[in-house]
Amino acid sequence: MKLIAENLAVDRGDRRVFSDLTFALESGSALVVTGANGVGKSSLLRTLAGLVPLKEGGISLEGGEDDRTAFEHSHYFGHQDAVKPALTVLENLTFWQAFTAPISADVFPTEIHKPADALEFLGIGHTARLPAAYLSAGQKRRLSLARLLVSSRPIWLMDEPTSALDRHSEAQLLGLMNAHLDRGGMIVTATHTDLPLNSIRTLHLEAPQDVRIVGELA
Repeated sequence: MKLIAENLAVDRGDRRVFSDLTFALESGSALVVTGANGVGKSSLLRTLAGLVPLKEGGISLEGGEDDRTAFEHSHYFGHQDAVKPALTVLENLTFWQAFTAPISADVFPTEIHKPADALEFLGIGHTARLPAAYLSAGQKRRLSLARLLVSSRPIWLMDEPTSALDRHSEAQLLGLMNAHLDRGGMIVTATHTDLPLNSIRTLHLEAPQDVRIVGELA
């Protein structure tokens, strides 16, 4: 499986965020996006997720399900936890699993957890029956992470994934990310933190119209 981005250009209002951005990412690989605040890291992730329209270029996925776009093969894990406060923690996760039909196991074989099991795995099983409004910032972050476990997607798009996590939860997340890569998944992540991930490339955004790719796959 290969994610291909060709000649991407994105505008924010009347400003060009980036242009002529091309890269390819193969199964089992992580692309770490770095650069100063406001340079376009989050915009790139949201574009890959289909949340921001392209001005130019195209995004495709080789080896995925033919009747689904590259966007539909992706999980987006952004700054906002997207938690419905009136629903219980378990209801939030059950809704998400029902909303996102998994990718065929023939395309991307992986274990899909039951919502209750995912909550237990991430250490918030005791909150399952609580309204999500009562969760702390760290618990809401772990609830968002639980979505990665309940519906299969080969591409994880992660914006500052370790934000609001304690050391134990951060280590657990890194374990999940490396396990995802070991299964043949792909990760594109924007971060200011060094992440000990397998098979890393780095995409460094230096200025709105000055981008370069550095590093090689391990």
